[in-house]
Amino acid sequence: MLMDVLPERVRDWTDALASGAHLWQQGRLTPGRLDTHGGHLVLLAEQLDKAALHHSLHILDEEGIEVELAGVKAVAGRDLLSLRLSSWSPLLKSRLQQVAQGWDLACVPALPRADQPGLVLMDMDSTAIQIECIDEIARLAGVGEEVAAITRAAMEGALPFSESLRRRVKALAGADAAIIDQVIGMMPLMPGLTELVAGLQQMGWKVAIASGGFTPFACHLQEQLGLDAVFANTLEIRDGRLTGEVLGAIVDAEAKANILVNLAHEHGIPISQTVAVGDGANDLLMLAQAGLGVALHAKPLVQEKAPVCLNRLSLEGVLGLLQAR
Repeated sequence: MLMDVLPERVRDWTDALASGAHLWQQGRLTPGRLDTHGGHLVLLAEQLDKAALHHSLHILDEEGIEVELAGVKAVAGRDLLSLRLSSWSPLLKSRLQQVAQGWDLACVPALPRADQPGLVLMDMDSTAIQIECIDEIARLAGVGEEVAAITRAAMEGALPFSESLRRRVKALAGADAAIIDQVIGMMPLMPGLTELVAGLQQMGWKVAIASGGFTPFACHLQEQLGLDAVFANTLEIRDGRLTGEVLGAIVDAEAKANILVNLAHEHGIPISQTVAVGDGANDLLMLAQAGLGVALHAKPLVQEKAPVCLNRLSLEGVLGLLQAR
């Protein structure tokens, strides 16, 4: 079957490909499967058209990689095209991203299986929610610009996270603790969060948050969404005011990676069945530790180092990746 005869929108290929998997060979799609495969390529977009596949196949042809078109789906209202590859290289990510014009992609050696138990561990600020809670507290406390500048430096990897957190919290000393409830009341969820959590729960997966932010916000999300666990930092409050101190050990990059491993062990889940999602430099260890690490609308350093980057879709894209196989 020549690709030229297929509809322009990938979602409309379902009937044409109803016979099963197809191989890409010399410009044609022919029914068949790879004898062995060494990687996966998933293309995702709000509306995925043939251009995404054409550009991607050109790269794969140049690399001498054989391709099996494994499936076309719509997940959470988004289009998804799943390809199996005869081989995989870390260099493929950067090459494929260079030609991605309006779609997201994941090119990885393996994907978790949705039909087996798994765990998704998310960062909170700018990942599960659209704001940095400490920046909002600081804004209401009148020190917004000072704290936001430190936050940016920390998320870009220019400052050690623990140092940056203590500096930011110190700037909040004396602020009315009632500000916390104000921020909770206007805390916007990241698009796709409710769809992702509902989909994971339907799959029987565990869902948790590991945040360098603060417990009131994480616990609010846990209650709102029915999350299995949350881990965050505790602000010291005395006489109704913030003291400028953090109680206990800080949830930093190493802590997040350890939380992932410990939660997986607690629930008897292999690391290959874990997914980590984050946006900042303090998420990189967690992303590297997980079976699948996903950077969401991430800072440049994280874009460069993360295994998978979602820049156009939001958290619903994570659900798509898990249902791609």
